[in-house]
Amino acid sequence: MKLVFIPFILILQSFIANGQGTTSKDYWRIANDQGIVWDLTKEDRLPHSENIEMAGLKVATIIYYDVDENRNLSIERDVIFPQLRTYNKSDQPDWKKYRAYYRKRINDDLLPSITLGHKTIVPGPIDSISINGMITFHHAPVEGLQISRIIFPSPEERYIVEEWEIKNTDSLDKKLHFKNSHLQSGEKGYNGDYTFYVKSQAPEQVDIFAQQSMHFPVYYGATLNTESPEDFDDDKAIMQRVNYILEIHNNLVLETPDPVINKLFYFSKLRAAESIFSSAMGSVHSPGGGNYYVGIWANDQIEYSGPFFPYLGYILGNQAAENAYRHFQKNIPEEGHIPYSFEVDGNFPMTHLDRGDAAMIAYGTTHYLLARGDKDIGSSLWPLVEWSLEYCHNNRNYGGAVISESDEMEGRITTGTANLSTSSLYYGGLKYASRLAKALGKQDHAVVYKERQDEMKDVIENYFGATIEGLETYKYFKENKFLRHWICLPMSMGITSRKEGSVEALLDKLWTENGILVEFNPEAVQNVFWDRATLYALQGIFKVGETDRGYEKLRSLSRKRLLGDHVPYVVEAYPENNMKHLSAESALYCRIITEGMLGIEPMSFNTFKITPSLPTEWNFLNLRNFKLMGSTNDIEISREGSYFRFIITDVTSNKQVVNKKVKSREEVLISLN
Repeated sequence: MKLVFIPFILILQSFIANGQGTTSKDYWRIANDQGIVWDLTKEDRLPHSENIEMAGLKVATIIYYDVDENRNLSIERDVIFPQLRTYNKSDQPDWKKYRAYYRKRINDDLLPSITLGHKTIVPGPIDSISINGMITFHHAPVEGLQISRIIFPSPEERYIVEEWEIKNTDSLDKKLHFKNSHLQSGEKGYNGDYTFYVKSQAPEQVDIFAQQSMHFPVYYGATLNTESPEDFDDDKAIMQRVNYILEIHNNLVLETPDPVINKLFYFSKLRAAESIFSSAMGSVHSPGGGNYYVGIWANDQIEYSGPFFPYLGYILGNQAAENAYRHFQKNIPEEGHIPYSFEVDGNFPMTHLDRGDAAMIAYGTTHYLLARGDKDIGSSLWPLVEWSLEYCHNNRNYGGAVISESDEMEGRITTGTANLSTSSLYYGGLKYASRLAKALGKQDHAVVYKERQDEMKDVIENYFGATIEGLETYKYFKENKFLRHWICLPMSMGITSRKEGSVEALLDKLWTENGILVEFNPEAVQNVFWDRATLYALQGIFKVGETDRGYEKLRSLSRKRLLGDHVPYVVEAYPENNMKHLSAESALYCRIITEGMLGIEPMSFNTFKITPSLPTEWNFLNLRNFKLMGSTNDIEISREGSYFRFIITDVTSNKQVVNKKVKSREEVLISLN
């Protein structure tokens, strides 16, 4: 019998009580400080199918779970080993080599057998499910035995752990007999011999006293060549996962009057930071979603998640981001466009399409370097910044717009020969690059980039500015006739000239219960959405001061993603990939608060500006253990009449850096040292 992980049990217990911030339409409720819970004992919307992704350095899993109309649960575990690349099967197309991860699907047929007397115990109907960086299934008692199953990835090894707790809820002692599950299968791949294992480690028999519990693990894992599953320590994996959760919980802590936004912000930190994998490039962040591992992309990693990690202060996240920037720099081409991604340990550069990746790189890299606040790293990655900006400058059309074959949608929808996304990201890259150049002592570059930034602002207005659906907004490309989701990007970069029409287009014309449509085309089916555009749009709407309108939509989207029918993270897209939990989107959710509502922008290696704007309903916003430029600070904003009391405290010294009254949307320049 295993009596393990008391701290872990205490964390799980915090899930159970004090639900808050729910409505009758919600599936889930917020529980205490740590997670969310779905109470199925009163649920009348069954059957229901769901899935959630989790990851560690060497493993990822998507847990698919179905609850039927009688609350019976079935689970299928898609277990993925990203570093173990397999050979293509003879009946597979050649492109499968890019997704050739060793992976297995495991259903409930391989569970251990539990016997009480002359009965085989089957876990009872589901009473509740709880999530907090792990997912726990709480079954109703059967024969006085209540079973809970907790599933999570090992942070460092190639194993998914399913920890079982069996509690004797009866007044009498019970003797249980177990037959452990055991499966072993092998396959040869590019790295050598792979062996997949399913194992449980229950005792042959055990007496459980009345009101007492016992624990045992079931785990799903893989070994390479001479590795042995006997070396895996599930107790260590439990504590490592708990420690990871606590670290992320305590960094960049958002406190507002809205518990739903607070909680989704917390979950977004977890998902953004866990999707980091060991690779030949070093530790790298990857999107996940069942398709994208041990690879890096110019949009997901360079543009979306990389600039977020300095704010979170997660050491592994900053290392992963830096590794991605360095790998792109190592692969600057002598001529032509840069690859848009490096898949399968970086061994497969994707070069067939220019998606405007140089603009993505310019914007993401400069933001990251300023936020890191490390001059040596800034100097070493300067060549990537300089190349990406020069590539954009040298590839402009007659109107000054940056030419690209596509955007990050990769041809799913027409983009013309020069699109608004690429030019907007180039503008953002120039803005941050002029500050970076100045911080590095490159005054000539700073002047040139500022001049080009001003010119690019005019290009965005004159080349892309248009009246569509009666609104003064932007056409996405010259021939574009329909409102498009990426009209939000000029606002995200701080351009306000067409904010009224753009906000109305995004929130009135393009908005659905799942956020913003890719395109408003009355002649087409209106159901295609990608959360990344919605998240950028909300960031931009806050950034240009449309705070209350933005908050209304942020609140509704956050409730759907946290407490609705597919939780607890923002997603990639629909119908493509069926709303998988890609991780970089979660970083974009957090950036709605940091860069949107708070208007945080790094100005140099030790200076940033903040332009706070709180919804009318809020009297305060705190952002605790906020990391920037190597410093840890608490930001506290509270309403005082028509002003805000704005306080920044250095956490290390407990000294106030700033304490002043400011107006809403008043820029405040902060020097950290």
